[in-house]
Amino acid sequence: MATRADAIARVREHLNSGAFLAELGRRVGYRTESQNPGSGEALRAYLVDDLQPAFAALDFSTRLIESPSGKGPYLLADYREDASLPTVLTYGHGDVVDGMEGEWRDNLDPWKTTTKGERVYGRGTADNKGQHSINLAALRAVRETRGGKLGFNAKFIIETGEEIGSPDLRQVCEAHREELKADLFLASDGPRLSADRPTIFLGCRGGNRIHLDVNLREGGNHSGNWGGVLANPATILCNAIASLVDGKGRMKLDALKPPRISNAVRAALADVKIEPTADEPALAPDWGEEGLSPAATPFPDVPMPCCSSASSSAPNMKRSSTPCARICMVTAFRWWKSAARSVLRLRAPMLIVPG
Repeated sequence: MATRADAIARVREHLNSGAFLAELGRRVGYRTESQNPGSGEALRAYLVDDLQPAFAALDFSTRLIESPSGKGPYLLADYREDASLPTVLTYGHGDVVDGMEGEWRDNLDPWKTTTKGERVYGRGTADNKGQHSINLAALRAVRETRGGKLGFNAKFIIETGEEIGSPDLRQVCEAHREELKADLFLASDGPRLSADRPTIFLGCRGGNRIHLDVNLREGGNHSGNWGGVLANPATILCNAIASLVDGKGRMKLDALKPPRISNAVRAALADVKIEPTADEPALAPDWGEEGLSPAATPFPDVPMPCCSSASSSAPNMKRSSTPCARICMVTAFRWWKSAARSVLRLRAPMLIVPG
């Protein structure tokens, strides 16, 4: 009788033989930079030329869904074994951020996989081509171990616009909610608390992006003449943020503070640690809401992190009083547990499996 150990042994053989890294390397080779306006052909080719044949080999039926806003397409894959079996819906994305060629350590090629020690480098290996490649390899191993059966029904939705904010993911899910109906949602995309410890979350945060603009006047004015008598938009914005969040990242308004974490969650996190590796930033001491361990801090809604800011003045006038300023902030909140169920009609928990 086939066992879990047999399936794991198949996966190990697939990895040790070099076959998995060959598959991943091929996928990394697609320059699917969704932030690049000229990437449309690569985004489509990744779904059509690579993923569709991979799903077909596992007896999935597939079809492309065009983006309502004209961005990159979506791929829906469906494997139906038996209507009486539970259905697992898995999410992934085939797009990546800018390749940044020539800027990688040791001049690594972002469009090729390079193995150094126990790490594999290449654009998309950790976000998100590596994750859905692992999921496909796991499904193949289970299916082979069980003599051509999975033991459940499986669906995938793969988008190609995640790195530009998934502009119409919700619209696509709502339009195809019957096709995406499932008993379990598995999203393999997100951070791990420690590189050495697998992590499974039973929910995920969403976010609202907020742009705050202060436009006081047209053009710049020389600070030697006008400095001190013209209002500074950057100063106004900085003070606006400071009225919401203090210098240690703690919310100052009670209405915006997260609810208390339950004792059950605290107990589950008691032995969990966020452990940065040698080349990752050290944790900031005494930052964030009081009374929360670093592992507990990501669980409640978090304060508004500032993603970017800018103030502008007339070109080539370094001493000009700035006429306008902008800041981009993101409010994070627990989204998936309610919104995902309403959109996708999920009947059971969601699992968020980081890479």
